[in-house]
Amino acid sequence: MIKKLARSIREYKLFTILTPILMIGEVSCECVIPMITAKLINAIEAGTGMQEITKYGLILVLMALISLAFGALAGITCATASSGFAKNLRKDLFYRVQGFSFSNIDRFSTSSLVTRMTTDITNVQMAFMMIIRIAVRAPLMLIFATIMGAVVGKKLALIFCCIIPLLAFGLGFVIYNAMPLFKKAFKRYDTLNNSIQENIKGMRVVKSFVREEHEKEKFNGASGAVADVFTKAEKFVAFNNPFMQTAVYTSMILLSIFTSYFVVSTGGTYLEVGTLASMLTYSMQILMSLMMLSMIFVMISISVASAKRIVEVLEEESDIKQAENAVTEVKDGSIDFENVSFKYSEKAEVFALEDIDLNIRSGETIGIIGGTGSSKTTLIQLISRLYDVTQGCVKVGGVDVRDYDLTTLRDQVAVVLQKNVLFSGTIKENLRWGNPEATDEEIERICKLAQASEFIESFPDRYDTYIEQGGSNVSGGQKQRLCIARALLKKPKILILDDSTSAVDTKTDALLRAAFKTEIPGTTKLIIAQRISSVQDADRIIVMENGKIDGIGTHEELLSHNEIYKEVYYSQVKGGEDDE
Repeated sequence: MIKKLARSIREYKLFTILTPILMIGEVSCECVIPMITAKLINAIEAGTGMQEITKYGLILVLMALISLAFGALAGITCATASSGFAKNLRKDLFYRVQGFSFSNIDRFSTSSLVTRMTTDITNVQMAFMMIIRIAVRAPLMLIFATIMGAVVGKKLALIFCCIIPLLAFGLGFVIYNAMPLFKKAFKRYDTLNNSIQENIKGMRVVKSFVREEHEKEKFNGASGAVADVFTKAEKFVAFNNPFMQTAVYTSMILLSIFTSYFVVSTGGTYLEVGTLASMLTYSMQILMSLMMLSMIFVMISISVASAKRIVEVLEEESDIKQAENAVTEVKDGSIDFENVSFKYSEKAEVFALEDIDLNIRSGETIGIIGGTGSSKTTLIQLISRLYDVTQGCVKVGGVDVRDYDLTTLRDQVAVVLQKNVLFSGTIKENLRWGNPEATDEEIERICKLAQASEFIESFPDRYDTYIEQGGSNVSGGQKQRLCIARALLKKPKILILDDSTSAVDTKTDALLRAAFKTEIPGTTKLIIAQRISSVQDADRIIVMENGKIDGIGTHEELLSHNEIYKEVYYSQVKGGEDDE
């Protein structure tokens, strides 16, 4: 796990190495200062002259300045290293997710991935920062201060030997009880994020059904669950501070008593007055370093759970493997399904698609119709290799899709999904997803074909109109037409329309189909639709039922011999007559 995470340090290795080196310098100076202070006090007590006092004073000022310089530089290098590490880790995680197939993404919920890229990475960043700085400083301070205490205080250093095991016991108690609770907390975070995400995405539905109170209760439940776990964990962590403070003050009292005794009883021959001041400083340094160590262990306890969740994503191998010597050219838009069966998970008992044999010629317009759950969308997702078939093979241009370079294949397959997605940015920026090199004139021409130019021209900023996240400031029909324009700009060999004209009227739907014939006549077009009118002019229509092909033919052929198609057609025709 550590090796996996360490790969994200990369260009920040120098800063990562410099930080502990600078901390060694800072700690060394801090541990020497009390000893010089003791010598200064002893010199004053002995009645030395100003020359000696000035010498010790200048040494103290110099050591303080050097310590300050080391500390300041360590702060800068630590901040640079930890922020850079988090940036790289977030990038690695995001890039990893981009390479996942849909089946990989299905294994992680969206809310869980968001938590891993935000909260979990922040926790790991904090732990990394503490490890390269405080985790170096605290043990060094503990060792150096103990050695210096033994040199200066002699037998008094035994007090530290008694206090340190007690502190270690207290720290072990906190970690043993708190760590399992912190692990549990992050699973609760996933539930909380899922509640927030669902609510924001479905806000229109929530308000339409007046379910705000229900959503509030659900959120409060998830939020309360997180709070309960953290409260339990913090109850154990809370023992840490008073326990440490008790040890600090007990140590100071014991040092004061025994140092005073030795100074008075021996007349300053065994220990001098300055020793008391230096020993108190060393005791504070030792005990503060132990408190720092306890903080480090608590933070690491939290971050270990986060680190494991991050590494889970980094170690997840995409189910879609790039072929060696991959084909880098798609000859044409022909599609062949050969004995294809598919299920979403190896553990699934039922196939989503079964025994699909289908041959589509390049340039054909194919309609796909079927009831909800008939696996129409599943069928087209196999073409651009969003999923891999479980059995059989899918060929595009006569080549198995698994033999193509993924970028090459997907560049030649444009998909307008059922759930249309627009991204934050201007209309032009969204359309240029289809073709980054498209000119303004080409964009305007395509938008006319996609029946989008009329509403775009009505906006004050026209093609520079800013689209809000998810396209929330345009209607469903406008969003669909923009997505169709984006697909047309791509000029693919295969165009897939997954119920992507459901939000437009029949007239606009007909104009769009006419545009496809004139603009991309050589492109294979697959149109998934609920309306018979959207597919009845297709070269052939596929009727899907329960993951199988129930019938293939023209509109007239299916009307004559396919019961499912006839039922859908007459129900829609009758509905249309009733409306009139």
